[in-house]
Amino acid sequence: MAGLKKTFEGTVVFIGVNSSRAQDLVSAGLPEVSMTFAGFDGEDHGGLTRAACSRLRNVHPQGTPLKNHRQLTVLSVEEMDETAATMGIGTGLKPEWVGANLVLSGIPNLTLLPPGSRLQFPNGGTIIVDLENAPCRYPGEVIDSHHPGKGGLYPAAAKGKRGCTAFVEREGQVRLGDHVDVFIPTQKKHPAL
Repeated sequence: MAGLKKTFEGTVVFIGVNSSRAQDLVSAGLPEVSMTFAGFDGEDHGGLTRAACSRLRNVHPQGTPLKNHRQLTVLSVEEMDETAATMGIGTGLKPEWVGANLVLSGIPNLTLLPPGSRLQFPNGGTIIVDLENAPCRYPGEVIDSHHPGKGGLYPAAAKGKRGCTAFVEREGQVRLGDHVDVFIPTQKKHPAL
């Protein structure tokens, strides 16, 4: 029977919310945040439901109401540094510019965490990994305003390092410096993959 195995431990190094995606992708850093079943308080990607986007066009017509599994964007400080180096901006890639909700350190290959992995915080609050977050051009536009001519490099540089989307399984608080336990499903990989 498949279960969950505690595999990694990490640390919260950034917490952010984007209160208006219509304005831009930039998230505002916070020292702590409450998470509810609708996501992080104040996050525009939050909510119990969302409309199907272009990333799901082969499954649902665009605009179809769905359970929101894309409440949060979780990235790794190590993968962000690798992306920045590939872009030629050193470690000059800020979490706010890529719309991060959580940036964690100490979790190898965070982007490759399988769907269903759990990230649990000290007070029991838990999020579930949904899917890898494919890089898009929008963070590049923000990056370009800080590093002219470099933003267009972001989608290719961040491929396989853009983190994952997630949703809240158990409500709780998240604070800067919090310890994070990562539980990965023990289910074997499907033979078709």
